[in-house]
Amino acid sequence: MSWLSDFVRPKIQALIDKKEVPENLWDKCPSWEKMIFRKDLEKHLYVCPHCEHHLRIAAAARLQMLFDNQTYELLAIPTVKADPLKFKDRKKYADRLKEAKGDGTKPQEAIQVAEGFIEGGSAVVAAFDFTFIGGSMGMYVGEALVLAAEQAIQKRCPLIVVPASGGARMQEGILSLMQMARTTVAVNMMKAAKLPYIVVFTDPTTGGVSASFAMLGDIHIAEPKATIGFTGARVIEQTMRQKLPEGFQTAEYLLEHGVVDMVVHRKELKKTLGRILKLLMGKAA
Repeated sequence: MSWLSDFVRPKIQALIDKKEVPENLWDKCPSWEKMIFRKDLEKHLYVCPHCEHHLRIAAAARLQMLFDNQTYELLAIPTVKADPLKFKDRKKYADRLKEAKGDGTKPQEAIQVAEGFIEGGSAVVAAFDFTFIGGSMGMYVGEALVLAAEQAIQKRCPLIVVPASGGARMQEGILSLMQMARTTVAVNMMKAAKLPYIVVFTDPTTGGVSASFAMLGDIHIAEPKATIGFTGARVIEQTMRQKLPEGFQTAEYLLEHGVVDMVVHRKELKKTLGRILKLLMGKAA
């Protein structure tokens, strides 16, 4: 034993253990791989100030960024059966849902739907939350997107969907896959009503989400370097037994190949949407 272990170490540990020290002061940029002060990230809309990497953000933060004055009204999503198949793999699906929802401070599902104004124009926005079971699409998400389309039609305003998802929620089986058809019908409702339907691809947009409503927009916008595709690049390479092109499944690659109409930095997204909505709704200055 020495003065280092008897005196210095307890003093340092006491400083670390102080309850008044705030938690979550720092975030790590997945691209730059450095720690960034949380307040700096918030100021830059969760875009790394060093490498411009667009970090994944919660649905609530997305809605605040898009709507004027960060003001909007959340729509109540119809109730669905929580665990229709009584599914269990390594743990019960019911337990996974309970864990994902936490104490009520976490997102309660993988999507939020809200209505408000974007650059002065009325709009309905459905934003996904990847932190909730990978933003996976189950019955709740299907109900939310149908409701979003119905509300947009009733209000005679555009619908903007911001996916961030790994695809269909396997714990709900065929009931989850059915949402691919339901959400496609919701998009067709918008088209029949002759109202704009815009998709903003964020990282990642994959699986059953990309194979249904996400690829049916009148206009496709993407955030820089967002991963967009159906299945993983590694699976495709193993199936095709050949090397994929550099940047395959990135927003920039899909822009070059006509799948995406524009790649827009997060700080410019709201203004860009505002201009598009004015043009499509016949309200351009």
